[in-house]
Amino acid sequence: MASKKVITVFGATGAQGGSVAKAILENKNFAVRAVTRDVTRPKAVALRDLGAEVVKGDLNDKASVEAALKGAYGAFVVTNFWEHLSKEKEVCQGKMVADLAKSLGLQHVVFSGLENVKKLSGGKLEVPHFDGKGEVEEYFWSIGVPMTSIRVAAYFENFLTMWKPVKAADGDYYTLALPMGDIPMDGISVADIGAVVASIFNSPKEFSGKAVGLSAEALTIQQYADVLSKILGKDIRDAKITPEAYEKLGFPTAKEIADMCRFYHMRPDRNVKLTHRLNPKVKSFSQFISENQGALKDL
Repeated sequence: MASKKVITVFGATGAQGGSVAKAILENKNFAVRAVTRDVTRPKAVALRDLGAEVVKGDLNDKASVEAALKGAYGAFVVTNFWEHLSKEKEVCQGKMVADLAKSLGLQHVVFSGLENVKKLSGGKLEVPHFDGKGEVEEYFWSIGVPMTSIRVAAYFENFLTMWKPVKAADGDYYTLALPMGDIPMDGISVADIGAVVASIFNSPKEFSGKAVGLSAEALTIQQYADVLSKILGKDIRDAKITPEAYEKLGFPTAKEIADMCRFYHMRPDRNVKLTHRLNPKVKSFSQFISENQGALKDL
């Protein structure tokens, strides 16, 4: 039997990369080379137990990235803006992987990209954690790497952490504060991204050279609140905050999240139908919260 083609998965012990590595291993069409900075951590050991080759690598270390890509058919590439909060660093890492993918002749790269909002809005909006990925997308394609960009909707997981309902100062209810007005916001669980990416690797002719917007469903903030209310048995409402008020909240990324929501008001292309075709088991927000309500038990 011919040995399987290898897909190198970066960030393999992180949320997106871990989901992708597991899904490709389950799919059994490809072998997985999982890249992580610490091969001894439990998540790395778990991937090895599932059949992955686990290698040490770091997007800040070109030699390790080259070694991880050598001999591979394809790669899943995800960069982590939130680790260093530097758009320049994220662009630098992405372009370095693109250059190596080109010189080593990779046949299919799936990159976790997003739109370059600053460019699309003529400089009016600035969302660094989108913009850098948008620059990297353009670079991959400009140098002729066969690449599919997945543009992932807001994570449902954010509602368990930084977007979780907050008790209202003036009563026995909770609010969700995201400046979306009545415009639906696309969302997906990060755990459901892996199966989508595995499907994309199985269909290179259909997806190479394209950007694919991923979303399980699009709900208004009030609809997200209604789902949370129903499952948690609490009164949760949309805070109805404006982008202008949101950016004055004063935490470091307030302006960036406000501009991200202003961009979401333009309804960027997130394809719910295609996402469900590529992963028929993709979870709705309601299913996701039902399965993760323990994370919100301290409300």
